[in-house]
This record gives sequence, structure tokens and C-alpha cells, in this order.
Amino acid sequence: MYLNNSNQYKFMSTTEVKAYGTEAAEAPLNQLNIPRRTPTAHDVEIEILFCGVCHSDIHTVRNEWHNTMYPSVPGHEIVGRVLSVGGHVSKFKQGDLVGVGCIVDSCRECQYCQEGLEQYCEPGMTGTYNSPDAHLEGKPTFGGYSERVVVDENYVLRIPENLDLAATAPLLCAGITTYSPLKHWNVGPGKKVGVVGIGGLGHMAIKIANAMGAEVVAFTTSESKFAEAKRLGAHEVVLSKDPEQMAAYQGKLHFILDAVSAQHDINAFLALLRVDGSLALVGAPEEALPVAAFSLIPGRKSFSGSMIGGIAETQEMLDFCGEHNITADIEMIDMNEVNEAYERMIKGDVKYRFVIDMATLKGQN
Repeated sequence: MYLNNSNQYKFMSTTEVKAYGTEAAEAPLNQLNIPRRTPTAHDVEIEILFCGVCHSDIHTVRNEWHNTMYPSVPGHEIVGRVLSVGGHVSKFKQGDLVGVGCIVDSCRECQYCQEGLEQYCEPGMTGTYNSPDAHLEGKPTFGGYSERVVVDENYVLRIPENLDLAATAPLLCAGITTYSPLKHWNVGPGKKVGVVGIGGLGHMAIKIANAMGAEVVAFTTSESKFAEAKRLGAHEVVLSKDPEQMAAYQGKLHFILDAVSAQHDINAFLALLRVDGSLALVGAPEEALPVAAFSLIPGRKSFSGSMIGGIAETQEMLDFCGEHNITADIEMIDMNEVNEAYERMIKGDVKYRFVIDMATLKGQN
């Protein structure tokens, strides 16, 4: 076990809790029991109330990224209530409403951890699921499709009191994945910002960019999403498969956030950037996206990527969303509906994020 920035390891006692997961890529998710460590002096034990369903959950349990450790219990959009805290915990107390996102530990010593960029930890951050669990030798970390979780207080987040708890859960991944690049590229008043794709990530990007004061232009392949995009906060909506509509925005945008995970022509969107404009990719297409040199060179344009945010920035995002009353648009499901929810997500049949009511796990035998 990694203890307090030392290299000391020791055996941890555990408690069994109910969870939903799978033993193999081709198997559906089912109820199983998993170990949770007995809380240490710096740990927070959390009763999980709600857990969002992220497309990364599907990729992981089905081993589509070819790195899954089984058994696999996904879920990194966790909202819950503190059950107990260790003797040295100072940030939280029993009864607090808290969140856990994609990170539950990091080395804490490398240059990026020191800068609050734990998501880019040089030795590698410890993911909420599917990372080697240094506390429980030989086991992976297990995520939020479970009754409880135990997390070091430095990786636990405070939930603003005014936000709906279930609809806050997706902020722990979808919210920070979009907030971080929008902040990094200084989105705000006077900036014209494009959001490509109106799904789990894109719908959050529209809401957050609007609240930051930017003029938001949403791009979609479906005219049926025009009204939805406007409802979410887009000032203008463009049908991206219409060359004439796209041409009207050529050279007009300061920044584009691309949330599309399918194959698409990235050069068509780079053409919409102003000189010194940037396009940041947060979607994760399986295949490479060809980029033409002259999509970048003439306008000194930048094409980059972005991955979630550090712990401090995630708390900043939650506080920003609390101030602006921003949550995800969700559909609540029972725990035993998650396999069906996965199939619907693959078809794009959700507006815009599934959230599991974890009380339905406790009620199962």
C-alpha cells in the first residue's frame, strides 16, 4: 500500500460490499461481491447514492481498449454521503455530500501532481476503476457501481448544496472533461466558441461555455437537434453536413471543442478557426483522424487534446456549476437496467446521460 508519500506497503483488512460488474469481456454485468479496504487514518468511507454511466465504462468492461483487469466494476461519476472518516481527515465529516471522479490517487510527487495536474501524473494516476490497487495487492480498483467506496480525502470532492445530486454525478467526468479545456483556452466574453457533437460531453460543453460568457455555436449532423441545442444554451446551430452552412463560419471561431467519438473530417472544423484559433479533441475516435498540414499552417492554428482535470480544477468546476446552477440532463435507471442502458448508449438513445440510483443495488438479494 502507498502510504503518505512513503514507499511503505502493508496488508489491508477488507470488507465485502455488493457491486455490479463482470468477469469477462463478453459477459453482461451482474451482481457480485468486491472487497473494500478498511478505512485508514486519511480515508473517507462513502455510501454511494448515485453513479453516472460513462461511455468509458462500456469500453472498459468489454475490453475495447485491451487493458481491462477482471473482475471489472466500472463507474467514475460518483455522488454519495460520508459514512465515516479516518482519524487524520480534516476536510470532511460524517454526513457530508461528496463526489469521486476519475482519479483516486496519484504519485503526489512528480511535477504534474505538484502543479495540480494529477490527471497527467508521470508514473500514472490511479483510476477509480481498472487501475492496480496498491492497497489491495493483486486486485484492480473497483468503481462506483457498488454500495460503498473508500478514498483518500485528497481525492474526494465537495458537492454544492444547491445542485440535484443525481444530475450532479455526470459532472465528475463529463463536466470536468469539458470545463478543463474551455478554461485552459480562456473561453469567455468576446469569444466565439464551437461545440461539435451534442451528446453526453457536448451538452455539458454548451451549458458551461454559455455560462462562461462565450458566444456558443453548436455543430450537429442532425437537424432534429437544433431546438435541443438552443435549449441547452447554444446561440447558433449549424448542420455540419451542409457545406453552405459550414462555409458561413469559415475563419470565424476562436476555439472549438470537439466531443465526437466517431470518425469525422477534422479538417472541415479546423477551417472554421480564426488565426491563432485552437481545436481541442475530447472525443475518442477508435481510428486516427487525418490532419492536413495546410489545415494548420496558414492560420497558425492548433489541434490538441485534453483529458479530464486535476482535483483542484474539478472542485473549481463543481463550484462553478453550483454558482450557475448547471447539472447534466439525465435519465435515471435501476442497477439491473445497466446492460440495457449500455446498448441504448451505443445507439445514442439517451438525453444525455444515464445515472444509476444505487439504492436499487442495496435492495437486491
